[in-house]
Amino acid sequence: MVTKDFLKPWKRSPARRYIFRHANVVDPVDGSIRENATVILRHGVVESVTETSSTDDYGDLAAGAIVIDARGRYLCPGLIDAHVHLTSTPGGRGLADSIKMAPDRSKMRQPFVCQQMLRRGFTSARDCGGATLALKEAIADGVFPGPRLFIAGHALSQTGGHSDFRSADDTHECCGGHITGLGRLVDGVAECMKYAREELRMGADFIKIMTGGGVASPTDALENLQFTTEEIKAITTVAANSRTYVTAHAYTPESIRHAIDNGVLGIEHGNLLDEPTAALMAEKGVFLTPTLITYSEMSSPEWEGFLPPESVQKNQQVLQAGLKSLQIAVAAGVTICFGTDLLGPMGVAQTKEFSLRAKVLTPLQVLQSATINPARLCKQEAFLGQIKPGFAADLLVLTQNPLQDITILDDPDRHLLAVIKEGYVHASRWSKLPEDIAALQRIIE
Repeated sequence: MVTKDFLKPWKRSPARRYIFRHANVVDPVDGSIRENATVILRHGVVESVTETSSTDDYGDLAAGAIVIDARGRYLCPGLIDAHVHLTSTPGGRGLADSIKMAPDRSKMRQPFVCQQMLRRGFTSARDCGGATLALKEAIADGVFPGPRLFIAGHALSQTGGHSDFRSADDTHECCGGHITGLGRLVDGVAECMKYAREELRMGADFIKIMTGGGVASPTDALENLQFTTEEIKAITTVAANSRTYVTAHAYTPESIRHAIDNGVLGIEHGNLLDEPTAALMAEKGVFLTPTLITYSEMSSPEWEGFLPPESVQKNQQVLQAGLKSLQIAVAAGVTICFGTDLLGPMGVAQTKEFSLRAKVLTPLQVLQSATINPARLCKQEAFLGQIKPGFAADLLVLTQNPLQDITILDDPDRHLLAVIKEGYVHASRWSKLPEDIAALQRIIE
C-alpha cells in the first residue's frame, strides 16, 4: 500500500509547540502593545495570548515545547504584500527580460524569490499576475518555503492595453486569450467571460484586469481607458458568481471610476487619484493598493537602463504623484493595502516601501496596510493579520517596537530576529530560536 508519506516525501513534520514568555505583542487593530504576554503556538495556529505569571504551569503543553524568554522583544503579525509578481524573477537585464522570461527559466528561479520574500518577513503575498496554482500548492505543501499565496492567475488586458507588450511596429496579431508573460489579451464580452472563467478554473483566487495605461506597456498612454463598460461588467459578474472579486490596474481618476462603476472592488497603484474619486472609493468600500517603491526603484541610477525609453517619462509622472495620492486616500478614509509590484532583480527593495510610506503615514497606518487591511481584502480577516487565538501562527520577532519606528521593517538584518509561518521557524537571526524548517537528520556517528 502506498502511504501519503511516499506520495509526498517533502511532507513536513508537525509544527513544534512554542511558548513565548514576557513578550510584547503588537496589536495592529488599535495600535496597542500587550506587555509581559505569554503566546502559545500549537498545530500551526495561535493557541492563546495571556499575561505572563511567575506561577505559570503549562502542564502537558510544556512537555516537548520550546519555551522562549522573549523579554524586551516584540511579536508582530506576519506581513502581507498585496501586490507582487513572483514569476518575474531576477536574472534578466531589463524590463522586457523580467516580464517575458522563458517560462522554464522563471520556474527554476521562483523558489529562490519565494524564500527570500518569506525571510524578509512576508508570510503571505497576493500575486497580481503570473503565479500559478502549481506554485501556490508547492508552497502550501512544503515543497519549498515561501509566503502563503493568493493568486490572480494571468491578468486580463485588452489588445493594446497594459499587458500587451508588442511595439507599435509589431504587425503580428494576437489571438483571443493570448498569454503575454504576466497577463493575457482578451477582447469583447465573450472573451472576457471565457478567460475570466478560465483563470478561475485554473486556480485564481481573484481576477485582475487593466482599466488604464501603464508604465511597462509601450503603446498605451497613462490617460487611456481600457475595456468597455460591458467587458468589465462581464468580468465582475463572472467573479461575483464564483464568490470572489476583481481588482484593477488604474492610475487616473477616470480609469479608477471606470472600474468602480462597473463592480471592481480593488484598485492597484492609483497614483493620480483625486479627492472626489477617493471619496467614492471610501463610500463603495473599495481597497487601494499603492506600489510606490517600484517607481522609485525604476528611477534610481542603480537600475539605469532597466526601463525602455518609452517608459521612462511615464514612470516619472506616476512617481511624483504617488505620495500625494496616498495622503488623499487616507484623508478620505480609503482602506490602504501594502504593495510593491517589483519586477525581476528589484525584488531586493521590497522592504523599502515601509520607509516611503512613513514619509506621509503614521507607523500604525503603515503596519495596518501590511497586516489587517490586506487580510480583509483576501477575505482572511478571521485568520491572518493579528496575533490572536485561532489565527495562523504567522509572526515576526523584532528587536524594537514597529509602532514607534515602522522603518525597522526596512532593516531586517538588524531588527528582524525571526520569521515564523504556520508555526515553523523559517528564518532566525536569534540564538534562542533556531530554524526548524529543515528536516532533522539522523546522526550516524
